[in-house]
Amino acid sequence: MSKTIHIALVGNPNSGKSSLFNALTGLNQKVGNFPGVTVDKKTGMAQVSENLRAEFIDLPGTYSLYPKRADEWVSYKVLLNQDESIRPDMILLVADASNLRRNLLFCTQIIDLKIPVVIAFTMMDLAKSKGTQVDIPGLERELGVPIVAVNPRKNKGIQALKKTIEQTAANQQLVPPRDFIDVQALAGPAIQDIRDEVPSLQPYPALHYLIHHEEFSLAHGLQERIEEIEKRNQFNPTRTQAEEIMQRYARIRHIMQQTVVESDPLKKSLFTEKLDNILLHRKWGYLILISVLFLLFQSVFWIASYPMDGIEWLFGEIGAWFEKVLPAGWFSDLFVNGFIAGLSGIFVFVPQIMILFGLITLLEDTGYMARISFLTDKLMRKVGLNGKSVMPMISGFACAVPAIMSARNIENRKERLLTIMVTPLMSCSARLPVYTILIALVIPSELYFGFLSLQGLVMMGLYMFGTVIALAVAWVMNLFIKSTERSFFILELPVYRSPRWKNVLVTMLEKARIFVYDAGKVIMVISLLLWGLSRFGPPGRMDALEQEYAQRISANPADADELEKQKSTALLQSSYAGVLGQWIEPVIRPLGYDWKIGIALITSFAAREVFVGTMATLYSVGEDAEEDNATLRQKMSAAVRPDGTKIYTLATGLSLLIFYVLAMQCMSTIAVVKRETKGWKWPLIQVAYMTALAYLFSLLVYQLFK
Repeated sequence: MSKTIHIALVGNPNSGKSSLFNALTGLNQKVGNFPGVTVDKKTGMAQVSENLRAEFIDLPGTYSLYPKRADEWVSYKVLLNQDESIRPDMILLVADASNLRRNLLFCTQIIDLKIPVVIAFTMMDLAKSKGTQVDIPGLERELGVPIVAVNPRKNKGIQALKKTIEQTAANQQLVPPRDFIDVQALAGPAIQDIRDEVPSLQPYPALHYLIHHEEFSLAHGLQERIEEIEKRNQFNPTRTQAEEIMQRYARIRHIMQQTVVESDPLKKSLFTEKLDNILLHRKWGYLILISVLFLLFQSVFWIASYPMDGIEWLFGEIGAWFEKVLPAGWFSDLFVNGFIAGLSGIFVFVPQIMILFGLITLLEDTGYMARISFLTDKLMRKVGLNGKSVMPMISGFACAVPAIMSARNIENRKERLLTIMVTPLMSCSARLPVYTILIALVIPSELYFGFLSLQGLVMMGLYMFGTVIALAVAWVMNLFIKSTERSFFILELPVYRSPRWKNVLVTMLEKARIFVYDAGKVIMVISLLLWGLSRFGPPGRMDALEQEYAQRISANPADADELEKQKSTALLQSSYAGVLGQWIEPVIRPLGYDWKIGIALITSFAAREVFVGTMATLYSVGEDAEEDNATLRQKMSAAVRPDGTKIYTLATGLSLLIFYVLAMQCMSTIAVVKRETKGWKWPLIQVAYMTALAYLFSLLVYQLFK
């Protein structure tokens, strides 16, 4: 039976830690939250050897053991054994060999904790291209811990790393006796007093008890005694921290002289620097950025159109076949017009979601996504944000929930709040199905210059419109939210790399799975619920309609087909769903919407993508046999008002598109904003201003185009 150990995976940001985690654990990963905080916790299992399994905990990246952000505090508390849920048996420390001087600061701090450590050196190829030569055996002797060179992107060195982990786990007593700083010289008497109180502490962790004990979960009596030790020894945390860093860099300088040969940094300009001269140019950089985004949205519409048409056709044929095979009755009606229609509303948008996330992963993998933050920092500052706000906002194109949670990386409280308040205005993937079907309905499928899709241009326009409104709202809110806290923007630009195609494919499949299983469950439940609400209604009213049309058909058999259509429409309008839609219709009629759209607006508060499932159900219930195999777009395109005019005109379609760009309509987002802001004040303000903007802009667009 395999023994299982717990290994904390730590390292500086952009050191290749996540790539190594993925290489070690593959798809055996879980994502949760650390207890009490909104920081993601990624864990994964890996078979290290025949007799050893390891659970890897991917801790947030940090530059040192002196945390400043919420995610850095998470890593810090785990490493100092202050997190009850995670007690690592070993630390796998990922270090960037091309930035060794900076990475060694964190390395020496981790080693001084006296927990078994294995170091994985990444980016050795980049170090070599910079002319840096690292004597790994010599560095092992200097640090006293095993070092393995790995390239997780190419799956190189992984087996050697597993072997080293196995050997270290079997010889845990081989913790290096050396210290990289003289803790006694920094705070000798105070350290000894702390160790008298907590005998199990090593000297360096005892120093951190002195500096950060207020943030630790310690007994009340121990907290008071540590305070007394600080006062008695006149302990100065700031001065001690500064002296420690100076001591470490002096030791690091000696280690580098013994084991590392660096070339003259002015000798040659790296490929990354040359490319940045173009992509970060003050004029061309912005033009390239707009072009990249333009190509992204053109590709989403152009490439996905073929599989989407095929999926629509397939489900239309499946529905028509079941309609013929199954006996007439409520069950077959439920299966075809509830279940099959709901499935169609889910799977038809999988190609677009996969393509969108695949392209975004390409941008992240190549290193260009960080350049977007750099390019937009100047614009962000003009509206009260900074460059760090860009990453949550860009992440909002995928989903607002994790995007809002990622805003915790913004140190400035005001900028963090502004980012949270405007991120839901970024068009998330849940809006994509709504955009797709409405654009296909009201925007002609035309090409300009032989390759520019009008529908793709409209799609890009919606994303840009949401971004512009987000910046405008941030500027307005910046005038009312006061803060004296200063803001800084420090960003490390990763080197450009070729994309990991396996990672792109895994991400596409994972996002499709999440959409089908998570969003799909909501869509299916609401589709089936809507079928019931659309099929049944107040008994007296429904029975009266049945009798009325039976008499009319009996009296006019020649008009039976037309009367059956009128009967289906009347029954749907008199159903519970019809009553609900007609109740909201007076409010939304000025926007060009009918009662069916009203029902979709209500149901999509659970999740925006439910709009499509709602339409699929409403336009399937009671349809004519000749329309059984018609696609949803064809049914919606043929929909008319009582006076015979088309419902989905250009004005109505554009109005509805603008509404979905600006409206909140996501219960999960409201919940996470409440949790992040620790109250209902800001989420209620957010819902109010987004609903008001959605209504006003939709009204304006409808009046302009009708």
